[in-house]
Order: sequence, then structure tokens, then C-alpha cells
Amino acid sequence: MALDGLAESVLPRRAMKAELLDAETEHALAVAWRDRRDEAALHRLVTAYMRLAISMASKFRRYGAPMNDLIQEAGLGLMKAADKFDPDRGVRFSTYAVWWIKASIQDYVMRNWSMVRTGSTSSQKALFFNMRRVQARLEREAEGRGERLDSHQLRARIAVEVGVPLADVEMMEGRLSGSDFSLNATQSVDEDGREWIDALEDDSPQASDRVAEAHDAERLRAWLGRAMAVLTARERYIVEERKLRAEPRTLESLGEELGLSKERIRQLEAQAFGKMRRSLEEQSQEVHHFLA
Repeated sequence: MALDGLAESVLPRRAMKAELLDAETEHALAVAWRDRRDEAALHRLVTAYMRLAISMASKFRRYGAPMNDLIQEAGLGLMKAADKFDPDRGVRFSTYAVWWIKASIQDYVMRNWSMVRTGSTSSQKALFFNMRRVQARLEREAEGRGERLDSHQLRARIAVEVGVPLADVEMMEGRLSGSDFSLNATQSVDEDGREWIDALEDDSPQASDRVAEAHDAERLRAWLGRAMAVLTARERYIVEERKLRAEPRTLESLGEELGLSKERIRQLEAQAFGKMRRSLEEQSQEVHHFLA
């Protein structure tokens, strides 16, 4: 059913004119679609229950979505229900379809509420659609007892009532407090006002940090170069193959190449690291002595 361009008042009128299916006819249509993929049977089944989809969609108008879009999503949920419905379980199709229709509409509302993903878990979804109602009830009950709840107490009670973590309530309260704003909006009404994006901190490395990092990297390369210089040619080769390659060589492969045992390669590697450590310690002491 194409909904684009149709007036909102036309859709309910069309749905109300659809036939009402008895249990036997509904079962026959569901079997025809499940077993033979009879599209005519599917169309008749979905059309008959489109009034149910529209009725459920109307309950979500307060979230600001266009009614035609809500009906479109409700129709998609109805189609999914028809595709997964098992007529042999003895359940009426309308009972089964309610869950799929509601889930489809809720997913659409949450996707379009904000550019930032509002919720991804079932508990967060329950909080999104029930938080305001639960909050209003808790406030009424507290007022009836002559009790005044501060914001923290109220959020804590909502978390217990809905069965979600307190952090989820705090997050959702922020998401529901207002709509998205563009970072390119100006901070004042003046045409020359600064945009909000200009107030964001630049987290890219500063020039002074880049100079310091480059200087430190150059010094480290010099220290490592001097440390490598104290090694023998064989020790240097083992260190390069074991530590400086993108895919380090194994002790076994180096032993086979150099005609040595795996244990001897390990001993030479440890010996080379010992020499390099002493060289680096001596250079570090020279630096401290120079700076002192």
C-alpha cells in the first residue's frame, strides 16, 4: 500500500472499509501464504488488519513523527507479522501482529528522535516510551502522601520502577529534554555571532606537542642506534630479525639459518639485550649529568 501523497484522513477511511475476517478465513489465508506464498492471500490478510496498524500508529503521534510515516512503519510491522505467523498454533493473527506492529513503530520513532542513537537495548527502549508516564505517576503518588521528591530521588525511583540502571535514566532524561541543535548555529542573534562549533576544544596535537614528540623520537632513535652499535654483527642480526621485522622470526628458523640450536639463539638474544640495556643506562646517566 503506497502511502506517499495520501491525506491522513484518507488512510483510516480506506482501512475501515476493509473486510472483517472470521477465524476460519484468516487461517486459510495465512496457510495459503505460508505454504504457497500466495500474494493475493497475503494482500487480503494484511488489508483486513490495516485498521489495527493505523490504530496503533495513532498512539505514537505525540512523538512528533508524521502520521503517514507512522502508518507506513506499522504496515511494515504487519507484513513482518504475516511472514512469520504460524496459523497452526491456534492464535489469532491480530494477537500475534500487535507485537510486530508496535516494535516496528517504536524502532522508527527512536531512529528519528535524534541523530544520536537514543537506545539500543530493550530496557532503554522501555525507558524511552515509559519514562514520562512513570515519572508523572510517581510525582502524583508522592504529592498525595505529602512528600516532595528531589530530582535524584525521582530518577532513582524511576530506575526501580522500570527496572533499569540509574545511569540509563540519567542518560534518557538528557535525550528527552530537547531536540538536536546544529553546531553551526550562532551563539547569539547577531549575524556575526560565533558558531557553537567554534567553542569546541581542538583535540588535535598542538604545535609545541608535535615539536616535543619529534625531538623525543629523534633522541630515542639516536640512543637505540648507539645501543645497537655495541653489538656484534650476529647479535645485531638476531635482534633485527626477532624485534624489528613486521613478522618476527622464530628461534627455530634463525637457528636453522645460522647453524645454531634454538637455545643458543635465545642466549645470544638475551646477551644482546643485556648489552643494549647497559648502553642505554650509560646514555641516560650522561643526559642527567648534562642537565644537572
